Amino acid sequence: MTTIYIARHGETDWNKTGRLQGSTDIPLNKSGEAQAIDCGRFFQNMPIEAIYTSPLKRASETARIINETLGVLIIPIEEFKERSFGKAEGMTYEERTKVFPRKNYPEQENFKAFRRRLLAGLNKIHQAYPQQKVALVAHGAVIHTLFQIVENHDFFPQNARLSNGGVSTIHYIDGKWWLKEYNYVDHLLNT
Repeated sequence: MTTIYIARHGETDWNKTGRLQGSTDIPLNKSGEAQAIDCGRFFQNMPIEAIYTSPLKRASETARIINETLGVLIIPIEEFKERSFGKAEGMTYEERTKVFPRKNYPEQENFKAFRRRLLAGLNKIHQAYPQQKVALVAHGAVIHTLFQIVENHDFFPQNARLSNGGVSTIHYIDGKWWLKEYNYVDHLLNT
């Protein structure tokens, strides 16, 4: 059984102010660094073989801090980079709903293409680490969409809350991915 522990990156200043980040490359803030340290403690006694990470700073910094505890291979993976939201990036929810009330953000990444690249990323991890445990550090829209994929699109609510530093778990069993645990946050002591 392949297991992927999916950690959402630590907090950024844009998270704190409610700004849509998308593919804009924003670093962690101090709270985000503390959340990454907490995630490292969460993983410290687990047999993790590698850490996959989005190449964006907020995810790769989280992965690097987690890896101070684990000391395993860190693998940047483009397939799990956050979805681009085009002209809406940098806007707060209020600003976005006023300018783009139907969420038709100009220049945003096509959802079907986004979903296809996430599936390709899942396949890469499963082929590289079959029957093993790995961590993946990713982003909110990536994680929400992964959960829609593994739960046949209708089980996981799109507006469910994902905490910065929260960890969820999926397993590959009998030819299918399954969501085992969602947004575990008991390890987040520093925020």
